[in-house]
Amino acid sequence: MMTLEFALDTFGDVTFGPDGKLKPQDQVIRDVIEQAVLADAVGVDFIGLGEHHRDDFAISAPETVLAAIAAKTTRIRIGTAVTVLSSDDPIRVFQRFSTLNALSGGRAEVILGRGSFTESFPLFGLDLSDYETLFNEKLDLFTRLLRAPKVTWSGTTRPPLRNQPVYPTLATPLKCWIGVGGTPESVMRAVHYDLPMMLAIIGGAASRFRPFVDLYQQAYAQTGNPPQPVGVHSPGHVAETDEKAREELWPHYKALHDRIGRERGWPPTTRAHFDREADHGSLYVGAPETVANRIAATVKALGLSRFEMKYSSGPLPHEHLMRSVELYGTEVIPRVRTLLDGR
Repeated sequence: MMTLEFALDTFGDVTFGPDGKLKPQDQVIRDVIEQAVLADAVGVDFIGLGEHHRDDFAISAPETVLAAIAAKTTRIRIGTAVTVLSSDDPIRVFQRFSTLNALSGGRAEVILGRGSFTESFPLFGLDLSDYETLFNEKLDLFTRLLRAPKVTWSGTTRPPLRNQPVYPTLATPLKCWIGVGGTPESVMRAVHYDLPMMLAIIGGAASRFRPFVDLYQQAYAQTGNPPQPVGVHSPGHVAETDEKAREELWPHYKALHDRIGRERGWPPTTRAHFDREADHGSLYVGAPETVANRIAATVKALGLSRFEMKYSSGPLPHEHLMRSVELYGTEVIPRVRTLLDGR
């Protein structure tokens, strides 16, 4: 049985300040560093920063923020959630993370994904019609960089490489995951490249994703290799009581989801939907005991090696985020470990 890891994720959501106004993005980034330092202090195993290119999320260059976190922490593993590989250069991504791995003493990780937001494609001059090809070819090149000091590769998205070294080299291995939103093709891609799978579960019961875990394990059985770890990324918020946690989170959760919904043609989020997600779905919100029970149930249902809670949600203020991080580390994690002792 693999050791269970507990993680926190943030997109650097732009939050309200004490004056009731949205904070400038530079302050939000500094707040994220403070949150990560606290996570390190309270025993969280990993913190992941999501890459976005929008005005409501402050982090567009997560590796730079992670380097600052590395300098102020000693134990916590650091990485992305996710890096949008499709719209980046895999060689530059490798170089940034091999540098981060050196700065952090081998604590860096990367979760690669295609991204559920597409702003980076026009920003960097890429055609969305190439969405699949870009990710597949760039992932193929990136995984080769992980496994050999020199790479030979050819494809349609860049000129070929012939026995090309890329620096800095990795002194310690760089852990790399694939983010999976819920398609069999994504699961099989993770198996093909022998990579851990991070399931993004942002709606509905986690048990709905059991078939993807089964497919992952069955496909690995056919390869003859032991399966890699499986993790889950889901939103949540912890406060002293269930009522307080829900009341703190609800207006900011609604603001975030309604904005995204307007962009994608979704109906407005209702309180009834929010409560259903909190009761039985993908939202881990409540007092430490409540959140711990929900996480433990998900870990058992899916056989997880890591649970990642996205603790930021829209303009939820920094002080609430700090308290949520503290409670997650000091109360939720020990409770889950007790609940799963001997699983």
